[in-house]
Amino acid sequence: MATQEHTIQTWVSGKYLVRLPVHSRPATLFAGFHGYGQTAEDELKLLCAIPGSEHWLCCSIEALHSIYTQHGNTGASWMTSRDRDRHIEENVRYIDAVIDRIRGLYSVNDTLSFHGFSQGTGMACRATIFGRHPVDSLMLLGGDIPPELAISSFKGRVHLARGTRDHIYSQERYEQDAVRLLEGAVPFVTCSFTGGHGANDAYFSAAGEFLTVFCKKET
Repeated sequence: MATQEHTIQTWVSGKYLVRLPVHSRPATLFAGFHGYGQTAEDELKLLCAIPGSEHWLCCSIEALHSIYTQHGNTGASWMTSRDRDRHIEENVRYIDAVIDRIRGLYSVNDTLSFHGFSQGTGMACRATIFGRHPVDSLMLLGGDIPPELAISSFKGRVHLARGTRDHIYSQERYEQDAVRLLEGAVPFVTCSFTGGHGANDAYFSAAGEFLTVFCKKET
């Protein structure tokens, strides 16, 4: 007998963390997406370490799929190759809902910035291209732009960063992403810093400079 495959929608709860800005004025929303096996706490810590982010409302969104890492710790993953297209659509709807909720609860302006680390860069890019909310700046650390995305449709600013000893996000892929942005006429800056797969003081300094310039242009 032939096997039939079906899907059904059900309720799944997602978690996000918020850090309020140091001022009471409407703030820019700065949303982050963690890497594979990480948590919302990991990404929020990274966001908050960027100089200047204290003026923004920082939000770290946790992936919907819980996993155990190879070290036995609990974390989360945005997706795998299995049912990939469906999970992309579900994740984008989830992120749209988080942005809707934050804008309904907190005093934020219309400016929106996304930050992605490692696996989270792909999610940040997809939420930018497919999501309902226009994104003004996109910060990508240690992960590539998904090859199937029409990144040229994004007209905001991009900060593309890689550690020189990163064994996951290669120099070749980093250079290919820069070429894609250039050919797509997307405004961007690159940041190659001495380090591995992750952030360090050099990255934070460059990211803070990008945020400062971006904030000035938005005011």
